[in-house]
Amino acid sequence: MEHMIGPALREARLARNLSLRSVAAAAKISASLLSQVENGKSQPSVSTLYALVSHLGVSLDDLLGLGGGRAAATPAERPPGAASSGVVQRAADNPVLEMASGVRWERLAVGSGTGVDALLVTYEPGAASAADRKLMRHSGTEHAYLLSGELVLLLDFERHAIAAGDSLCFDSTRPHLYVNQGAEPARGIWFVTGRHELDHTQDWVAAQLGPAGFAASPSNAAEALEMLAAERAAEGGAG
Repeated sequence: MEHMIGPALREARLARNLSLRSVAAAAKISASLLSQVENGKSQPSVSTLYALVSHLGVSLDDLLGLGGGRAAATPAERPPGAASSGVVQRAADNPVLEMASGVRWERLAVGSGTGVDALLVTYEPGAASAADRKLMRHSGTEHAYLLSGELVLLLDFERHAIAAGDSLCFDSTRPHLYVNQGAEPARGIWFVTGRHELDHTQDWVAAQLGPAGFAASPSNAAEALEMLAAERAAEGGAG
């Protein structure tokens, strides 16, 4: 079931008596882009969505209307013989978010109140977690297992090539970016834990350039990759 999260973001903003411009400024996007997102005319990138939910203090379940942590498809939407229970979430019931830049999220089943974002994530060829290819960060710890395809993770100044069967785990407050530079979709399972406990106490949105000491360094992923390649080439020449 595909969900348009724009109206839910607008409702959350209005409930907090926040202006369009103030929220857009906090998320480091233009007011016009936020207006398009709220009106369903544009989808946010992964980095923009995390910035918005962090600033508004809402969870993915809040945006998807899943107060109990699960989606419930109507009988017409559910395949014959695929009755839902309190334990199993059927594939037809997965809430789907089509993000900008060719990223797709499917919300998987988790228990209510667990504070875990469980996602089946797909990055199409050329897709990235940030439309402008800038490093992002958010509260929590990120765990992932790649099922198929290949994905590049830029974490701080390190470039990691992730292949099918590889898994990863890191503190999501570290500047990072995902990019699919391959010719086929990259698909994997993501769990982000601990995000909800921290979102209300720290403003990670205002720190897009990274932690202390990183602000003077390039936040653009392409520049960071070029710097890393230059450093490695210099090391090779020195040897």
